[in-house]
Amino acid sequence: MYTGPGNLNASTHVEKMTIVNLETDEEIIVLYNPQSYTCKRSVNYAPRPAMGTDGPVMQFESGSGEVLSFELFFDSLSAADEVGGSQDDRKKFLENSRKISLDNSIDVRDYTRKIYDLTKVDADAHCPPKLQVEWASLQFVGYLSSCEEHFTKFDENGLPVRAVLNCTFIEFIDPDSVALNPRQSPDTTKYRKVRQGDSLWAFSAREYGGAGQWRQIAQANGIDNPRRLRSGETLVLPALKD
Repeated sequence: MYTGPGNLNASTHVEKMTIVNLETDEEIIVLYNPQSYTCKRSVNYAPRPAMGTDGPVMQFESGSGEVLSFELFFDSLSAADEVGGSQDDRKKFLENSRKISLDNSIDVRDYTRKIYDLTKVDADAHCPPKLQVEWASLQFVGYLSSCEEHFTKFDENGLPVRAVLNCTFIEFIDPDSVALNPRQSPDTTKYRKVRQGDSLWAFSAREYGGAGQWRQIAQANGIDNPRRLRSGETLVLPALKD
């Protein structure tokens, strides 16, 4: 039984990975465990102009959430003991494996779309659902930010029966915990790039905790009209003095 090249986790009796929709409490049990998974974290820096130097000085701006990615294998023709999914799923696979003809094959999309559709916007929350990925020591809470579906085998009628999903999740960061643990202090000079829709009031609220310091930002940057910010320009956010 093919379960992906060299995928020892897929063919041994290892606890199955689950993906829990925290909005509905629905639990999705993968059919085969991933061969591996990757965790990635990055930080953001912005170039700060420095007089008399060959290049800019890099100014730390912010960190970013962790990113989790892995590949999942799906095969609706299998009836082996190592197959995961619900009890109903395993029963269907067993019945399907006893058929001489592929005329009534199970569409593998019945299983891939349970995960693939987690990228869709929830009508009530106005965003995709928050999820929890659980597998042995792995506990990850976040959102499915990307899901790429590859169909690799078809029955005699062209129905997909084998597929691979490439999944990427981004970490959920509680806004309340960020507010309680600020990573930057208002007594440190910082540099920020203006984006479309930004205002001095918004910069002041984000960096200093209130909109009242917009005048200090305007003065530090020689801005006469605070309503006319140019997208792409870099603003100096001065340190606040006690």
